[in-house]
Amino acid sequence: MLKVAKLPYRAKVYINNQVLVPAYLVRALGIEGVRYADITIGFNGFTITLEKVKLLRTKGTASRQFTIPKPIRERYGVGPFDEVVVLDIKPVTYWRDNDTENP
Repeated sequence: MLKVAKLPYRAKVYINNQVLVPAYLVRALGIEGVRYADITIGFNGFTITLEKVKLLRTKGTASRQFTIPKPIRERYGVGPFDEVVVLDIKPVTYWRDNDTENP
């Protein structure tokens, strides 16, 4: 069992370009009910903020996954099996005026 209880933490990018947020960390951060988050990651010396990323649920566990958007992957060269550092996860509790989707 992966017992990551604080940020930052290192994670591998899966083949589907998703990154796991372990259940232990999800519970420690109190984000079980959160659907969207602003996530800051580190990769190859860059600090990258992913805004309003959907936290995907997995069956039967509190863990979450998020997908690194294609423009970010292409711009910074992030690919499957690369290692990223998740620096920060902030729940999105606001909606911008141009957002039409409601969670």
